[in-house]
Amino acid sequence: MIDIGFHTDAFNSSYWSFEQCLQWAQKHDLHYIECGTIDGVSWIHGLGYQPHVALWEDPMALRRKMEDYGVRFSQLDAAFPISLPTGSSLGVTYINNSIRWAYLVGCNRIDTTDDRYAPPGMTDDQAMEMMKRAYGMVLETAARYDIIINIEPHGYYTTKPDFMARMLDFFDTPHLRMNMDTGNTFIAGQDPVAFLNRFKHKVSHVHVKDVSQSLAASMRGELTGIAVSHTAIGDGVNVDNIKKCFDILVEISYDGVVSIECEGQGGPMIERSLAWVRQLVAEANQRIAAKAG
Repeated sequence: MIDIGFHTDAFNSSYWSFEQCLQWAQKHDLHYIECGTIDGVSWIHGLGYQPHVALWEDPMALRRKMEDYGVRFSQLDAAFPISLPTGSSLGVTYINNSIRWAYLVGCNRIDTTDDRYAPPGMTDDQAMEMMKRAYGMVLETAARYDIIINIEPHGYYTTKPDFMARMLDFFDTPHLRMNMDTGNTFIAGQDPVAFLNRFKHKVSHVHVKDVSQSLAASMRGELTGIAVSHTAIGDGVNVDNIKKCFDILVEISYDGVVSIECEGQGGPMIERSLAWVRQLVAEANQRIAAKAG
């Protein structure tokens, strides 16, 4: 069945701490949360003004705290752009460190992606080969810890279906899957429904994201992703695509989390998103249950 979570990016602009996000999740009866990992020390995080987690934090202590709130991770975001020249060094180290930490905190999915631009001085084939080597190193670690590495459409290569297909075929392993994003695929000029349909059997996590009319009108086809969508889900121009994507999730009897991604405005905007997504998920789960008999 489909469960609902949210990405703590929603509260970046509110300068919330991660624990405030846990409190919000508990208040709204949500049991899954997604956030970024920080591999090192950040002053804004240390002061309690950033809703993500640092890898120096004790994962077992955080796991127990999250259990007290009735919340667990659906995914950890370690999306350092793997297509950058530093992807094979900094990116691989960052993702591998996140994998080991995820294992201890009780999370079995890591999100990854590429940069918004093609790497300078490289052909597409050279960039593909570089990323394949990087993912090979990451997946070797992921297999040991039984962690799924998701590739999210967010950059120059990952938002193009043919390149995404090549990346998902880098290695024949159940540990390499896709994190679908309804908003990034749309703003990149793709058809989110066709994108999801092509890779529906590779999906293990979903970002539900709408797009404002103004952003779509000015930047669709110019961007490869949206940092934080400044419209509540259900209020933008991506609504029909999101509904059709849920039809596909019903078709495949998707058993996993759909993670809300939007600006939170300290609560009001993400609360509107949650109400809209809750209705959509309830209807989808009814249809999945009816299929199962």
